[in-house]
This record gives sequence, structure tokens and C-alpha cells, in this order.
Amino acid sequence: MHVQVHGALSRVCLFVPSGEAKNIPPYPGPNRMRDCYCTVNLDQEEVFRTKIIEKSLCPFYGEDFYCEIPRSFRHLSFYIFDRDVFRRDSSIGKVAVKKEDLQKYHGKDTWFPLQPVSADSEVQGKVHLELRLSEVITDSGVVCHNTLCFTLHVTACCDICVISDLTLFVRSLRSEAKKTKVKRRTNNPQFDEVFFFEVTRPLIIFLYKILHIPQSVCKKGKSLMEYSVCMCVCVCERESEPFTYFLQPRDNVGKSVKADELGSLRLNIIYTEDHVFPSEHYSPLRDLLLQSAHVEPVSTSAAHILGEVCREKQEAAVPLVRLFLHYGKIVPFVSAIANAEVNRTQDPNTIFRGNSLTSKCIDETMKLAGMHYLQVTLKPIIDEICTDHKPCEIDPVKLKESENLDTNRENLRQYVDRIFNVITTSGVRCPTVMCDIFFSLRESAATRFQVDQDVRYTAVSSFIFLRFFAPAILSPNLFQLRPHHPDPCTSRTLTLISKTIQTLGSLAKSKSVRQFFCLPSLYPNGFMIKRAQGRNRFGMKNFKKRWFRLTNHEFTYHKTKGEGALCSIPIENILAVERLEEESFKMKNVSSRVPSSLLPLLQMFQVIQPERALYIQANNCVEARDWIDILTKVSQCNRKRLSTYHPSAYLNGHWLCCKVSADSAPGCTPCTGGVPANIQLDVDGDRETERIYSLFSTYMSKLVKMQEACGSKSVYDGPEQEEYSSFVIDDPQETYKTLKLIVAAVKTLEQQHTQYKRDKFRKTKYGSQ
Repeated sequence: MHVQVHGALSRVCLFVPSGEAKNIPPYPGPNRMRDCYCTVNLDQEEVFRTKIIEKSLCPFYGEDFYCEIPRSFRHLSFYIFDRDVFRRDSSIGKVAVKKEDLQKYHGKDTWFPLQPVSADSEVQGKVHLELRLSEVITDSGVVCHNTLCFTLHVTACCDICVISDLTLFVRSLRSEAKKTKVKRRTNNPQFDEVFFFEVTRPLIIFLYKILHIPQSVCKKGKSLMEYSVCMCVCVCERESEPFTYFLQPRDNVGKSVKADELGSLRLNIIYTEDHVFPSEHYSPLRDLLLQSAHVEPVSTSAAHILGEVCREKQEAAVPLVRLFLHYGKIVPFVSAIANAEVNRTQDPNTIFRGNSLTSKCIDETMKLAGMHYLQVTLKPIIDEICTDHKPCEIDPVKLKESENLDTNRENLRQYVDRIFNVITTSGVRCPTVMCDIFFSLRESAATRFQVDQDVRYTAVSSFIFLRFFAPAILSPNLFQLRPHHPDPCTSRTLTLISKTIQTLGSLAKSKSVRQFFCLPSLYPNGFMIKRAQGRNRFGMKNFKKRWFRLTNHEFTYHKTKGEGALCSIPIENILAVERLEEESFKMKNVSSRVPSSLLPLLQMFQVIQPERALYIQANNCVEARDWIDILTKVSQCNRKRLSTYHPSAYLNGHWLCCKVSADSAPGCTPCTGGVPANIQLDVDGDRETERIYSLFSTYMSKLVKMQEACGSKSVYDGPEQEEYSSFVIDDPQETYKTLKLIVAAVKTLEQQHTQYKRDKFRKTKYGSQ
């Protein structure tokens, strides 16, 4: 949620470990147990769903849910649903916490009694109106001082929870109700109507009702839902500004329920709201953090210090990775902290096995940069597994009577073979940032443990297999591969596959595992003909024979093999790779050395970049197909991939395909490579710096202790004091200097936040948007 508020940006984070429920009412009938799951909702919008716990009246979930709240909301709600044998879901109860009450439960384990779910209480929306006061003049022209005229301008309603036919009723105390026209099939009705009331008292209470009127009963005047808002309006001698009011449920709705009659739900809610200032406020702290990759030793850097003082490494890793990714410095930072960790590791078998800052940062980087990579690699087969429901249970104790062990084992083997094959052959699609990090890990491990030749592979496989692919297979809903938790039977199948993939991934000597890391060496290279791009208006646009070379970083061409590159195209700049119509350049002009009989067989393709396209002609159709295929794969996970392209060239002031004159016009033909999901990383660098500031502020006492530890190590040449033994301090003097800069930057931001809160309190007006 981005809202401009007095020069600051506000953004809300929510972390909900969904705990457990107890005393759920039993199912009526002989089988009294229930199959329950819990959903997390922002008002009426579901944002998370837990797995189904079978046959229990006290289900334990133990799942964590973290989200950046993208919009305003009024209630954070939790619903308990029961799924019967016919796969129908019915609500048991809910817990609704008002936004303003979330801080009361911040970071606390709390048991909430479940409340009944009633349509009349599921209220969402706002009403916009404007009030005006005027005196009443009688027919004889006399001003009546005892009576006033109140003009109400009803503008609109918005954010109603359902799309329906809506009208709005208005009345004051002891006056006849008036209503607006019915607005059909909408949840944001625009009324723009004016009502007049004569009032004799300065305090008026208006009651607004929103009615959902189904088409089938519209003529009978019945309503399905009724929402209302009560408000007190103090009549004054001037026109009022437009007001916005929340709709509220009616009082005494539904039957009363005794405490614990529906059971209880245990939650631990962590809710934070950040007010982000303009960018210049964060320059000192941000610059200090971004320098971390180049600080020697890296343990004296601000980013490493954040990981040392935070209670959980994950707290520090999330904003650090997002910040460094935003500014394009994640690879040198991760390489620096990984190299430092490798140098501290004594046993190659334990390399990157702990929950260190390095491992958490790499995990977070893979989640952010590799999300679409997972979609392309795993989603098709995961969808098939969840749809087919083939039994794969190989534990004889858990085997059902109708299942055969040999059949199940064969089903599991086929799934594992297919998934392991798509993983080991997917290296060509691995995002560049992940490839760069893995290359750095391999080099650090090989340098540190030169005797063990396999460590260079185990160092990377511990991440790519054990921390990336295996967790995604185990919980596909957490990696956006599936919308919800799979059913228990499918979940068991995915668990068995995930465990097997972990085992296979740990076999560093496996030819298939090494194939994943060696794919970049299989990239093609060779002579082809390219058309000069004509970088200026009068530049040459003739065709030249060039040596082309592809790596997992760049696509280059050279005058001859072995010479320096004449042009380099970073892989992340490739927006699409498509065939080019042969008529674009009239093939006879391409190369005079090619026999005319072979011209129809020659194939041209284009590598589309943000500002221009590079046109290339391969030696034959097979070679053209291979180049298009490999270039599409290596760029498939790029951000801002195109969905359309121009199949012909831009010549003589227009596109030959669609005749549009603008060279920047969108394409006229859908791309053949498919349109990847929107994987643009939405990172606000200032907001991430604000989160890091908040962490430093929270752990200020640890920063002070670390400063004391630096002083102790500087003057006392001996073992580290016991109370400071958790800190990594390689260079106490440099660490102390960095700590001093951190504390100064944090105190400056604290003063700015204090002043902002004072100004906000002074300027806030009741009823304002």
C-alpha cells in the first residue's frame, strides 16, 4: 500500500503464524470428527489458506504467512472451514480483528474465541457525502429561526464486498426515509443525489442503509443484505467539506453464541506499518549498507552487522536482499559474505548447512529472482500430479487395501525421473543472477578445499536442490505453483518426491547433477550474417559475416574468432527472440557468396532489445532453429519479456508488417515463445532502507553491546568476553567505526520520525479520507 501522507509513504507488513484451533464443535452424525482448514482474509478477500487437517476437533496448523498488504483494509479475519466427504466447504466460525487493534496483539500468542459467520456482519465499504446548512424561509419571506434546512449530497459508495444491485436509504430522527436510485451490478455505485431535511435540533443522527436487491425479488421489494452506518453530525453555521464514512454492521445481528461454543483459534500476529520518507532522508544509511560488498573484512560492514544483531537471520536477510537486488549489487554482496563463511568452515561436509546470513540471503535471492524459473521448470508436472491423483505410497504400513505396492513404486519412480530430468536440464534457463552467485560459491569452495574436488558441486547443490527445488515440490502453494495446499494424498506424494530429489541432489558425483552446472559450456557459437544496426541516422545498414558467441551472461559477436567483441548484448536485455520474414531484406541482398539456389533455405531471426533489434541470418534452417531455441531459453526468465513483436523489419520509415510509422510502436503479432508471468520485482529501495532502520532501532541495545565488545577486544589481548561471544568481530577498530556511523544515522532518522508523528497528529482531521 503506497499512500502519500504529508511527505511520507506508508506501507504495511503482516506476519501471521497460524497456530492451532481447539474445541471445534463435533460434526453431527456418527463420524464426529471434522476436516478443517483456516483462511486469512483482508476484509472479504482471502489471501492465504492452510492445509486441511483431517479428522480432528483440535487441528494444529503451525504455518507461517507473511505478506506486504497492498491496500487499505478494516479487519484482519480468520475463518475456520470444514470440508465434508463431498468436498463441500462450510464455515464454522471466524475471528475478526480491527486494524486499529492489531498492535494490541503484536508478537503475542493469543487465544481468540470463534464467532459465528453472518452475512449481516460481513460489512465492507465506504460512503462519500457532503453536508450543507441553510435557513428556512417561509412563503411570506420571513426567516424561520427555529427551523433549519439540512442539505445532504450523497456522492457515491465504494468497496462494497459484493457486486450487486444497490440503493441507499437516508433518514434523520423523526423524519421520513428517502432513497437513491438503484445502481445495477456494481460494488462502487455512483449516486450523485441531493436530499433536503428540515431539522429543529443542532444534533442530527443519519442512518444510511445499503441494500443488496437480487433481480429475482426486486419487484417484491425484498433485500438479501442490509448494511448501515450511524453517525452523529453537529450542525454548524458553515458548509462542510466532503466526508468519508465506513459502513458498519447493524446492531444485535444474529443469534447470541456462548463463549467457546464454536471453539477457539490461537494466533501470533506480527503487524508493522512503515512510514517511508523521501529518498534523500535515507542516503547516509543506504550508502553505508551498499558499500558492504566492498568492505574488508566484510564482517565490519553495516549489512553484516545487521545480521549479527538481529535475533533471527531471516529478519536481516529479507530487506538486505531486496535492497541489494534493487540497486544491482546482490552478487558482490552475497559473494563477499559467502567467501567469508567458507573461510571459517573447517569441514567441507558442513559447508552452507547452517542458518547463517549467507544461506538466508541466498534463499531469499532464489525466491525473488527464481520464481518464474520455478514456474517454467516445475509447474506443468506439479499440476499433473495434483490433477491425476496417482497413488505413490511405498510404506506398507500406510498402504490402502485397494493399492498395489509395485504399482505405487512405479508411479513414484516415473514422477521422480521426470522431475529430476527437468531440473538437471533446466540450467540453461537459470536466471543470470543465480548463475553468478553459484559460480562464486563454486570458486570459493574449490579454493578453500582444494583436496576435495566434489565440494564445488555440493556447495551449490545444497542450495539449488535442497533449498530451492525440493521445498517448492513439498509446498507448491508457498512458491505460487498452486493456489492452495494440495489434498493429503497428493501432499504425501509430493513429500516422497521432494525427499528423493534431495537425496539425488546431494550426489555430487552424479553425471546428471554435474550436467546442471556444465550446461553453459554447451552454448553454441559460430559464424552467421548480421545486419548492421545503423546506430545513427546515416549509419551503414549493410550485412556482415561475424563470429557469434553465447554465454549465460551475454550474447556477443566478433569480427573473427578469438578477437574482442564488437557488440555485447546482456542476457537480461533480451526481450524476445523471433523469426524474421524472409521478404524483410529481399534475400538476394544478404550475401553474394551464397548460391541463389540455397537462398530460400536461409533463415533470419531477430534478437529484440529495449531500443533496437539485431537481425541475424543463420547458415541453414536447422541452425536458425537451434539459435532461436537456446536464446529463448536463456532469456525466458527475464523481466519485461515482450508479448508481441513485429515479424518484419523496420525499413523506409515504417514497419513492413503492419505499416505503422513509429519505430517504437508495440508489436502486431503474439510472441511464439509464450508470455511469461509478470515477474517484475516490485522493490522500493527507500522502503527497504526504512525496514533496516527499524531493525537497527529495535536492536539498539545490541549495537551498544557490540561497541563495548569492540572496545574490549581492542584493549584486551585475550579470549572474547562471554557476553559478547555471539558476535563475529574480526577487526574491532573498523567494526567500531561502522557502528558509530550506523548509530548516528539511526538517531537522525528517529528524530525525523518523531517530528513526522507530531505533524501528522496536528494536521489530521476527523472524517477526512
